[in-house]
Amino acid sequence: MEENPLFRPFELKSLKLKNRIVMAPMTRSFSPDGVPGTNVAEYYSKRAAAEVGLILSEGTVIDRPSSSNDPNIPHFYGQTALAGWQTVINDVHQAGGQMGPQIWHMGVMGNHQSGWLPPTPFEGPSGLLNPDTTNGRTMTESDIADSIAAYGRAAADAKRLGFDCVEIHGAHGYLIDQFFWEGTNQRTDQYGGKTVAERNRYAIEVIEEVRRQVGDDFAVILRLSQFKPQDYTAKLAKNPQEMEAWLQPLADAGVDIFHCSQRRFWEAEFDGSDLNFAGWAKKVTGKASISVGSIGLSGEFMAAFRGESSQPSSLDELLRLMDRGDFDLAAVGRPLLADPHWAEKIRENRTGELKGFSKEALSILV
Repeated sequence: MEENPLFRPFELKSLKLKNRIVMAPMTRSFSPDGVPGTNVAEYYSKRAAAEVGLILSEGTVIDRPSSSNDPNIPHFYGQTALAGWQTVINDVHQAGGQMGPQIWHMGVMGNHQSGWLPPTPFEGPSGLLNPDTTNGRTMTESDIADSIAAYGRAAADAKRLGFDCVEIHGAHGYLIDQFFWEGTNQRTDQYGGKTVAERNRYAIEVIEEVRRQVGDDFAVILRLSQFKPQDYTAKLAKNPQEMEAWLQPLADAGVDIFHCSQRRFWEAEFDGSDLNFAGWAKKVTGKASISVGSIGLSGEFMAAFRGESSQPSSLDELLRLMDRGDFDLAAVGRPLLADPHWAEKIRENRTGELKGFSKEALSILV
């Protein structure tokens, strides 16, 4: 490799990135009553000033009464919260960065450890938290229509505030993913079905509404995962044909970039090929893709919540796959959460200064 592929520019529609490093969305819960403050703006602008090409915000919830299970998760609706996000994007731009909010509805969730509950019961395709547990109610067609409209309003607000793109959270067992997964979608109407291609309808309608609100030239990213926190072994697509049947309609609906979450980016998605999830997404749709999953660290991210620490690890395999063209962008989570200067250190080959990650980093904004 003549140059580090992480530091090649990337352009797509509204995105004009100086490099391929993406700050992955990471829930921080530092926005009391849903309002991001100046500390949140400083947190993101520090990364923008230190060579991160694209920042994707922590998940920020849409305007539905039970879209969140945590009072300190930011909202992407309401005058006060949106004013907070306006400060965030202004500061990120002033620092030379680009950014998109990750818009989110959690769906049916477990109750928060604090005991806080939203004003109405959690909602999902079938009221299920997992195949064996109900902790909410089944969405009516009216609920579905209202939630789709709320995604659209959030995307329109992102563009109006000056963000550079928008990401829709369709991964990790949250609302859109609950529609995808047969374990939580037991509907018998047009939003259910035996195959993931049939259960795609809700996501397709969300994407179509987001695209309608932002226009053709604004980049729309969709984050997906095969695994669920409820079931690490789950696979929505069990082979390349099923993946194409799942992803191509989402691409046709308006997705520009697939953000493909897996626990370890180097693991092949299917037997017979070393392509990972992001590699297959790009191959079957022709769309750009983002790979993510334990980039730059020795341990996977869920282990951090169990108190396991991680140490810096080699990027050689990531660079090999990027240089081969498997995917276009690389999303980095915990290394950037703990160290705003991670990207600078990689660019300047200051690998001896890289930091590990411990659970304590989750409790502070640096």
